[in-house]
Amino acid sequence: MMKMSFEVTAKKLFGVRYERLTRTLFLDLAVFWGLHIAGLQVKIAPAILYLMTSAFTAGIMWQALSAEDNRANMENMFMLPFEERSLILSYVAALGAYALLTKTAGLLAVVWAVSPWSWAEILGSILCSLAAVVVVSCLYPLRLGRTDAYAFYIRPERRRRTVKVHRRCSVWRYLFRYLMAHKNYLVNTAAMWGVACVLPVLLGQMEARSVLPIGFAILSLNTPICILLSCDPALEQAVRFLPGQRKAFCVPYCLFIFVCDLAADVVLLCSWQIQIGGVGPLHILTSVSFALSSAIGAVLLEWHCPVRGWKIESDLWHHPRKYVVPAIMLLLAGLTSMF
Repeated sequence: MMKMSFEVTAKKLFGVRYERLTRTLFLDLAVFWGLHIAGLQVKIAPAILYLMTSAFTAGIMWQALSAEDNRANMENMFMLPFEERSLILSYVAALGAYALLTKTAGLLAVVWAVSPWSWAEILGSILCSLAAVVVVSCLYPLRLGRTDAYAFYIRPERRRRTVKVHRRCSVWRYLFRYLMAHKNYLVNTAAMWGVACVLPVLLGQMEARSVLPIGFAILSLNTPICILLSCDPALEQAVRFLPGQRKAFCVPYCLFIFVCDLAADVVLLCSWQIQIGGVGPLHILTSVSFALSSAIGAVLLEWHCPVRGWKIESDLWHHPRKYVVPAIMLLLAGLTSMF
């Protein structure tokens, strides 16, 4: 029973023949070998390595356990006779393998490639990631105050709400309601504001002219708000099906991302002015330009190249496509610093 339960969840995450796992591990090996041959060297303290792998794995594991896409899978398993301990262990083991082999392995491939490590430190980082999976798996059920198998089941919300009828539809109203219904998106946005506050401390040794555009490019990496079409196939189908929706949806969506990116840039400018000073009108104009450019790029990618074929929401948050716009913005930051 435990083996069958594990395979049900694992095949959903990795593919029927585990082809997604094979492809991911091959890409990780290629990244490791490419960085190793390039000779890039970055000094990373062992304590930072352990903290990084633990925090990253814990975040991925929590996202995997919180994914609403697992509800149908859990419902099917609950319909069959099951032994509670076996079901919990198999389910957690499958999600833990997903977090370690598809996400943490990529991080470790990069870190191990750019910095020399002893076998003891490599083993330590692996043990830290395993410990993060175990700790999160123990803490996650406690949010519901129960420890049985049903604590891992994401129940659909059944709230009795008073619905206010509006005469006209509003994309802005939908976007803000979507954020209110997905608090993890708000947490990610708040985290970007925290990064904006810390960037002047990390990059304060350089001139604002060369550093601030790089900071604007980094702050464009707000994945959740840039994948609203990809994460909601029903919305994408409705938007593409109805006439005139390309302009009616994409323009407000672009302005919405622009406002979110610009808010993070404003936090960076204020933090820089408080800690270092020297922020002028040119820097403000640059922040507006970078926020608008990243918003346009994100919407164009969502409209023309939406992410499909994902299994759980964590795949969307860590899809390689999310680096396209920030990478382009970093190139623009380099050009902006030169001129």
